Amino acid sequence: MAKIFDVIARISISTLFLLNGIFKINNYEGTVGWMESFGLPGILIIPAIILEIVGPILIIIGYQTRIAAASLSLFCIATAIIFHNDFSDQMQLTAFLKNIALAGGFLFLVINGAKGYCLDKK
Repeated sequence: MAKIFDVIARISISTLFLLNGIFKINNYEGTVGWMESFGLPGILIIPAIILEIVGPILIIIGYQTRIAAASLSLFCIATAIIFHNDFSDQMQLTAFLKNIALAGGFLFLVINGAKGYCLDKK
């Protein structure tokens, strides 16, 4: 049963990023404009999209889980600091804390790897 819960957990934490990567592709120009409004070069959207699509897939299938989870954890911390730092706005504070919580969830995967059904050899 623990193996099934492990897979469900990996799917649950990864789905948000996989879908957001796809949404960024579908709204590429809008996302570039939004990033530029924070003073970031729009070209950074390309590695963000790659990470948000490839990372979750690797976590879901259980291949190179620790590397993918570490990358997504750093991504969550960076996006929290860069995009959600207006703590006077309750929504931004909530988004900041959600990103930090997700980073913590990914750190569990960094520590434990994929214990359920996965492609990594144990």
